[in-house]
Amino acid sequence: MKLAFPSNPLFSVWRKETRSAFNSPVAVGSILFFLLFTGIWFLWVNQFLAQQTASLRGYFATFPIAFTILIPAITMRTWAEERKLGSQELLLTLPVRTGVLVVGKFLGAFTIVLAMIALTLPMSWLVSSLGKFEFGEILGEYVGIVLLAAAAVALGVFLSSLTTNTISAFLLGVSGLLIFAVGGSLVAVLGLPSTVVDSVRFFSLDGRYASFQRGILDSKDFLYFLWFAALFLYLNTKVLVLRKWR
Repeated sequence: MKLAFPSNPLFSVWRKETRSAFNSPVAVGSILFFLLFTGIWFLWVNQFLAQQTASLRGYFATFPIAFTILIPAITMRTWAEERKLGSQELLLTLPVRTGVLVVGKFLGAFTIVLAMIALTLPMSWLVSSLGKFEFGEILGEYVGIVLLAAAAVALGVFLSSLTTNTISAFLLGVSGLLIFAVGGSLVAVLGLPSTVVDSVRFFSLDGRYASFQRGILDSKDFLYFLWFAALFLYLNTKVLVLRKWR
């Protein structure tokens, strides 16, 4: 079978990955689980209706928790399954730059996560009608969660390229997100030197996301998330290039 890309190979890869992902029960199940988990936790476990303050901070605080499991479930197949089926070698021989393939697969997985986030808008709109909310804070939380998702997806896609087993890719993704999410809190509890704690917190994703939760759009945190995503996409490209010429 002859494979051909249109004039825009990035769009072609993105469309292929997005279509494949939406046809997978994992993507549909992840979206449904995400909406149910965040909604139930916010309304019942967090008891939003019984609180005296009008804030969605408790709702958005559940997003990173859910992402720790769901994003690795979405990204685990991106490269690991290609290697398992032997189709990665075919992809790498196509007249398309390796970086384009990496970004296309990243965008395919990221589209699923963006769909998750977009489907929370009705909940936010419905709840915000019950009181006087700070819409600047809500906007900041949405901007922050999109950036956090981009960083997490880039990490997950990179880790998927390191193995041929989707389960291993999933476990690596969960472990990686946990390290970057709770690493700062963990080293503080262990009583390590302040320089070590500050260094780990600098790379911590949850620490960067915290400012967005307060409605603060800090350019340093914004650029950090972009740098984090770009770094792991670059490392992903290097892994594939080395494998291509091995």
